[in-house]
Amino acid sequence: MIYTPLAPDQIRAAVEQELNEARFIDIHTHLFMPSLGSLGLWGIDELITYHYLEAELFRSSDVTPEQYFALSKTAQADLIWKTLFIENCPVSEATRGVISVLNSFGLPTTGDLRDARGFFASRKLETHIKDVFARAGITEVVMTNDPLDPAEAPLWEQGGEQGGEQGATRDPQFHPVLRLDRILNKWDQHWQVLRSQGYDVLADATGRSAFEVRRFLTDWAKRMEPVYMAVSLPDTFAYPEESPRALFLREAVLPLCRELGIPLSVMIGVRYLVNPALKLAGDAAGKADLRAVERLAVGFPDNRFLISVLSRENQHELCVYARKFANLMPFGCWWFLNNPSVVEEITRERIEMLGMSFIPQHSDARVLEQVIYKWRNTRRTLTPILTNSYRLLSEDGRPVTTDDIKHDINRLFRGNFETFARTGGRLSSCLQTV
Repeated sequence: MIYTPLAPDQIRAAVEQELNEARFIDIHTHLFMPSLGSLGLWGIDELITYHYLEAELFRSSDVTPEQYFALSKTAQADLIWKTLFIENCPVSEATRGVISVLNSFGLPTTGDLRDARGFFASRKLETHIKDVFARAGITEVVMTNDPLDPAEAPLWEQGGEQGGEQGATRDPQFHPVLRLDRILNKWDQHWQVLRSQGYDVLADATGRSAFEVRRFLTDWAKRMEPVYMAVSLPDTFAYPEESPRALFLREAVLPLCRELGIPLSVMIGVRYLVNPALKLAGDAAGKADLRAVERLAVGFPDNRFLISVLSRENQHELCVYARKFANLMPFGCWWFLNNPSVVEEITRERIEMLGMSFIPQHSDARVLEQVIYKWRNTRRTLTPILTNSYRLLSEDGRPVTTDDIKHDINRLFRGNFETFARTGGRLSSCLQTV
C-alpha cells in the first residue's frame, strides 16, 4: 500500500468525501420492519406531528394540548404546518429536518401539503424503505421491540400482520432489540401480564419472580434474536438499591446478556411526563449520579454496556468512566442533545478523551424519513470536527492519509458497534443453546 499523506488543505475534502461515501449502521431507532405493520410510522403527516414539533406548536400558538389532541392526524398536521412552517420561519432543528426531507424528494417546502401527501400515498413501503435508507446513507437500523407492548407482542407471537408460524417476517435491514422499560421501571403495572402468561411472578418481586423474569426474557430472546437488550432510565437511577429493577438487573437481565453474549444498552437521564398534558412531548432531562454506571461496570466485568446519558452535564464524567472500563461504550447524542452545537461539543470531547473508541450518533428516529435529515446533520456536523482532529495531528508531526480517514469513519459508524455487540452469526448460535 502506498502511504500518501494529505496536505492540510486537502483534509476537509477527504473527510467530507469519506463521510458521504460511508454507509452507517443506525444503532438505535424506534422504527419497525414492514411485517410489524402499522407500528411503523412514515409519511408527511407523521413527520409533521412528531412530538418535537408538537411541543413547538404549543409555544407558538394559543392552541391547547386538549384542543390539539382532539383533532384528526390530518388536521393536526395542517395546524402544525400552518403555524410553524407558514406563519413562522422553520429554523429549529425539528422543523428544518422536515424541510430537508421534503427537499430530498423534490417536494415543495412552501405552500400546502397536497403534493407531499400525494407523493407518499403513491409509495410502496418496501421500495420506499430502500430509497430512504439510500438517501440517508445507512444500510440497516436497530429497532426497539417491547415484549409487553400490547400492540407489538402479538405480532411477534402470531407471525406479524402478514402471518406465519415463525414469528414476524424478518427483514435483514432491521435488527431487533429486547426493550425492558416496562419490566424494570413499571413492574407494579405489568407483573400481572407475565403472571397471566404462566410465569410465577409476584407483585413485590419476591419468591421465584427473578427466575421467572429471566425465563420470560429467554423466551423472547429466542423469538426475537436481539442484538442487545435496552432500557431507558430516569435521572434518579441508582445501583445497587432495594427495588425490583435492581433485583431483575442483577438476577435476570445481566446474567442472560452474558449467556447470550449481547450488550445491555442503558440510557440514563429521562424525567418522565413533567408536563403530562403534552404526552410524548412532556418528558424532560435530568442530571444523573453516574456512580451507578461505575458500580455496574465494576460488579459485572463480563457484561458489556452501551451507555448514553441525556444530560449535557454528565457527558464528561461518562468519558472518564469509559477510559477506566473497557466494557462501557458511550454512544450517541440523543433527544435534547441532538442539536449541532451540543453534538459538536460532546463529540470533540469524546475524540480528545477516547480517540475513536465510541459511537458518535444514532438517529433515534420514530418516523422513517427522519433518518434522511438526521444522518445528513450528522455528516455535516462531523466534517469540521474530524477535519480539525486530523489537521492538528498533521501539524504535530503525524501525516494523515485517506486510508486513515476511511478506517476511522468505518470504525465510528460500523466497526465499533459490530465488535462491541459481536454481531454476525454469534447471536444465533448462542440462542440455540439457551
